[in-house]
Amino acid sequence: MTKIVLITGASAGIGYATAELLLKSGCKVYAGARRVEKMRGLEALGGRVFRLDVTDELSVKSAVEAVIGAEGRLDVLINNAGYGAHGAVEDVPLAEARRQFEVNLFGLARLTQLVLPYMRAQGGGRIINISSIAGRITMPTGGWYHASKYALEAYSDALRLETAQFGIRVVLIEPGPIKTEWDNTALVNLDKYSGAGAYGPMVKRITERFRAGYRSGAPGPEAVARVVLKALGARAPAARYPVPLKASFIIFLKWLLPDRVLDWALRRMLEG
Repeated sequence: MTKIVLITGASAGIGYATAELLLKSGCKVYAGARRVEKMRGLEALGGRVFRLDVTDELSVKSAVEAVIGAEGRLDVLINNAGYGAHGAVEDVPLAEARRQFEVNLFGLARLTQLVLPYMRAQGGGRIINISSIAGRITMPTGGWYHASKYALEAYSDALRLETAQFGIRVVLIEPGPIKTEWDNTALVNLDKYSGAGAYGPMVKRITERFRAGYRSGAPGPEAVARVVLKALGARAPAARYPVPLKASFIIFLKWLLPDRVLDWALRRMLEG
């Protein structure tokens, strides 16, 4: 049976690559994002594209109603929409920090609430939340982004345990550095909030590291899309899928090293 998929944040990067791969794999994909014009390629492949703002109640309700009205079911929800409100925690306005959580957590949670009754009624489904290794390890000047991803990890763990009884499988995908537009947005915010002032020198060093990490040797979003497809097709999916292999190594170091040692290593990396 063809899987019916709803994916958010599908206009670029991981969301676009995932929607494209799922369409080519035979899924019926409903792709939502604020920039509809960026999804014409998905439409050409047979995808149903529409404007979706995960922070707008009417928008998320309309998206779910459109899928259910057309298909009568929803097999897979991929919560991918997100961004990075980077800057020192002292500098980022709390209004921006709240917006970070609205996009990265609460919008996702509301869409999931709307989908769950249909998945329960049909006897199962799969919810794939695109998290990050930023939900497992923390870097300076990304505090609010990390906080939103740590929260998503905890939320997904609870959701997985609660919904397993209904045949619903909840999966976290944890990308490391991936070549997408994401880092451009993060760096714009980083410079906006902390490019000058007390944290300016640190921001300069972190910006250089960001660009090196995301542009030199980092895989493209297709690597994440392939892992999503694997998680979607697995009979008993893992709770978490770090990607690429470097992400697994970073998470292992976080587990292995005491906080004092890890702090020292991160400071040395930023100073080097």
